[in-house]
Amino acid sequence: MTSRLVTNIGELVTWEPDRPIRHDAAFVVEDGAVAWIGGPGDTPATDTVHDVGGAAVVPGFVDSHTHLVFAGDRSAEFEARMTGEPYAAGGIRTTVEATRAATDEQLAGTVARHLQEMRAQGTTTAEIKSGYGLTVHDEERSLAIARRSTPETTFLGAHVVPVGTDRAAYVDLVTGDMLRRCAPHARWIDVFCEDGAFGVDEARAVLTAGTAVGLLPRIHANQLRHGPGVQLAVEVGAAAADHCTYLTDADVDALAGSVTVAGLLPGVEFSTRQPYPDARRLIDAGVTVSIATDCNPGSSYTSSMPFCLALAVRDMGMSPLEALRAATEGGATSLRRDDVGHLRVGATADFVVLDAPSYVHLAYRPGVPLVTSVS
Repeated sequence: MTSRLVTNIGELVTWEPDRPIRHDAAFVVEDGAVAWIGGPGDTPATDTVHDVGGAAVVPGFVDSHTHLVFAGDRSAEFEARMTGEPYAAGGIRTTVEATRAATDEQLAGTVARHLQEMRAQGTTTAEIKSGYGLTVHDEERSLAIARRSTPETTFLGAHVVPVGTDRAAYVDLVTGDMLRRCAPHARWIDVFCEDGAFGVDEARAVLTAGTAVGLLPRIHANQLRHGPGVQLAVEVGAAAADHCTYLTDADVDALAGSVTVAGLLPGVEFSTRQPYPDARRLIDAGVTVSIATDCNPGSSYTSSMPFCLALAVRDMGMSPLEALRAATEGGATSLRRDDVGHLRVGATADFVVLDAPSYVHLAYRPGVPLVTSVS
């Protein structure tokens, strides 16, 4: 057993129930897990010592919603939006064409590059979806590639209906042969429940089929307008309803009384100029909230959780502490993980050292590379 003391921490965010933030702190890592937390004057003996020089230390970010298996470029689409063209779900099909044409090596290289970007900015756990293949072969290979990098893989064959395909026949494919081939490579099943994608009955059929073979449900919900996605998420016990841009009071009440996390993706609103979700409304109602990047080539091409955290503070009514919790423990809850997203005793020792005296600087200094090391 090897042990390491991390000491001289100016501010340590652990999310311990009675003391979520410690000052002048230290902790011990044994075989990759947090084994002890305390002050610098009573530290146990360890094999090595890591002195962080008074810096702040926070849990590694947990990015619970990404689309990293893709090929192609949609910068022209972004430029068009910035000059007045509204966002629509149909742009996904552009990425589908490029992804189908890419080799496994090209797709794996894209995943690796973006995960490297994420880690450099403090993300230590990431979920990855399929959804840019939309054939049995391409969805299966997308998930197989994603699975090389994370256990948090999500089958999203129900992203959009491919061009020229009958809707009913495609839903049958997603819930039939595609699901059978993809399920061994996935932990989660997801569906884009939205006008231009899948209606509520289609979405329910997809999630029901997935749960029948052991996949856990999550859903893209209420991104473009008011709709039934959030209510469906609560109905099926989904771990997450992601986007949650347009919510009724009934939606908020349903989330507050459920196990479903409201996943907020502020990079999308930044990139599409849609209204930002009202995080304050959700938090005040008692809803568990997560923040994720939704890293994808169309509607949110950012891999930076600190950037998304800063957006959440600036434009979604969250305090810096609430945003940090949503980007760490909230993301872990969205993935139904209790081993990451915090630094309590027993947690996986995924932590980030900041070039700053406090976590507040993550929102206070947006765009500045504050992460000095990631463990």
